Amino acid sequence: MPLRIGSGIDVHPLVKGTSFVLAGITIKSEFGIEAHSDGDILSHSICDALLGALALGDIGEVFPSSNTDLEGISSLILLKKVMEMLQKHHASIINVDATIMLQKPKLSPYIPSMRSNLSEILKVDTSQISVKATTTDKLGFIGKEEGIGAHCIVLLEIND
Repeated sequence: MPLRIGSGIDVHPLVKGTSFVLAGITIKSEFGIEAHSDGDILSHSICDALLGALALGDIGEVFPSSNTDLEGISSLILLKKVMEMLQKHHASIINVDATIMLQKPKLSPYIPSMRSNLSEILKVDTSQISVKATTTDKLGFIGKEEGIGAHCIVLLEIND
């Protein structure tokens, strides 16, 4: 059974007056994530990694920001649609490894809930999903608290 690796990256600005959502979990913060959808960069990076593993393009191609029907949409809905694409290609997830980069707030209290939400949508056990958070030691736009980033790597198995 062939294996496929995919990588996804997403970056957005942080602004006041918007929501801060990661894997469907609302994070308490004075800043939120500016985006066309709900700005869930964790889900976006996972979508990109899954699409990339199957050479199906990227999240911007599949769900373009020019599509007004997607404005403010929950990124978990987008992730569900990507999972439907995986099923059509007979692919299953072996594991997901994601890292969120931000200076603050601390995400450790939210990570178990994020993994649980992702587990349900990705149809895998939480032991197959790693979500980590790190700072950039106050370097760059992330360290200056102007933005947030996420990186994800996935391993898929193609079941013929």
